[in-house]
Amino acid sequence: MARTLCKTDYEAATAATRDERMGWWRDARFGMFVHYGLYAQAGRNEWVQTLENIPVPEYERLADTFCPKPGAPREWAALAAAAGMKYMVMTTRHHEGFSLWDSKANPYNSVNHGPHRDIVREFVDACREFGLGIGFYSSLMDWHHPDGWTCAFDTEARRRFTAYIEALNTELLTQYGKIDVLWYDVSAPMESWEGWDSLERNQRLRALQPHLIINDRSRLAEDFGTPEGHVTASDRDWEACMTFNDISWGYVDEDQARPYVYTAPRILKMLNTCASGGGNLLLNIGPKPDGSVPADAIEPLTQVGAWLRENGQAVYGRRPRCPIGGNGVCGTSLSPDGRHVYLWNWIWPTGGQMGLGGYRTAPRSVSLLKDGTPLAFEHRGQRLLLTDLPRQRPDTTTGVTVIDLEFDGAIEQKMFSYYPQLSGGTDYSPEGKV
Repeated sequence: MARTLCKTDYEAATAATRDERMGWWRDARFGMFVHYGLYAQAGRNEWVQTLENIPVPEYERLADTFCPKPGAPREWAALAAAAGMKYMVMTTRHHEGFSLWDSKANPYNSVNHGPHRDIVREFVDACREFGLGIGFYSSLMDWHHPDGWTCAFDTEARRRFTAYIEALNTELLTQYGKIDVLWYDVSAPMESWEGWDSLERNQRLRALQPHLIINDRSRLAEDFGTPEGHVTASDRDWEACMTFNDISWGYVDEDQARPYVYTAPRILKMLNTCASGGGNLLLNIGPKPDGSVPADAIEPLTQVGAWLRENGQAVYGRRPRCPIGGNGVCGTSLSPDGRHVYLWNWIWPTGGQMGLGGYRTAPRSVSLLKDGTPLAFEHRGQRLLLTDLPRQRPDTTTGVTVIDLEFDGAIEQKMFSYYPQLSGGTDYSPEGKV
């Protein structure tokens, strides 16, 4: 067995291989999260067991009535591919402790109960069929295991429980071929990587899958950060994980959740922040008790997929973080070579023109990204004015139109003042100061 590295050496070793391991992920930008487990049958949030203090024996009855329909994971994967997503992450075992695979370490699983099927195997096969990266969500917290709480204050319980967690993840990383992402969640009740043995465990798991990427939720920074419930750029690789309705990760009643469901334009707003800030969007669905995708998720995701087929150039791929601002009704992202500014327009100017401030260099061309239709423009000092624009917004799928500003070289754009009389005209010095 290879020598276990100290924390500093381990961090250096993972950093040395990170660019190679993370390349596909940095290109992907958009993935599907799937929260599915026994809690789907309750339909009241994936934390229902603890939030409602349901005793373990009572909650266990859900295991024998759990019955995902055949082909449910394929339905998820087909929708992810249609939506333009490039990878998926599924809850192989949520905090409730029920494993969705044939686990020897955890008899409380979907092969011994309910459907008597390996749902993880079905998920992996579906991802491979549709060419999607494969991610396994793995909770560190477990409400079903007898040591799941006592491990915080009982040394022997901690040894048993951390061995159990490693055994579960070893099964996941040895039974299904190449896996791309290990997505830990909720490192409770222990409060340090030392308590979880994360440094040693993660090294042993990486040895099983050398190209594996790991998130930051085992109390170690690992490969990428995971802002939850908000899309906020970070200085490191990051992935914003978002529900589909701001209510629950697991299934809740569709009719009642409908007013809160994300629309396609709202999803694109999140994607814009990711594309401009060097991050990914992991957007969740909570399948129904039988594994079906809630109907309200299908249309927005299908619309986003249609939009990405025309405008994906503004999203996919590694690109510089975009320091160039929009104009209140437009967001921005840069092309990978830094020669194109993509304007993501939310509110189309019905008056036929739109201005952009602070552009001290003029573009060589302006066009619609989706089909290359040229757009007229004028460059007046620091003001770039788009003229003779179509009266109706060109994007009829989502209403989000992307305009491509192509430049010959370096792009210089800076707003010098809150006051237009100081920053919008031609009276500035060669040093770029008022």
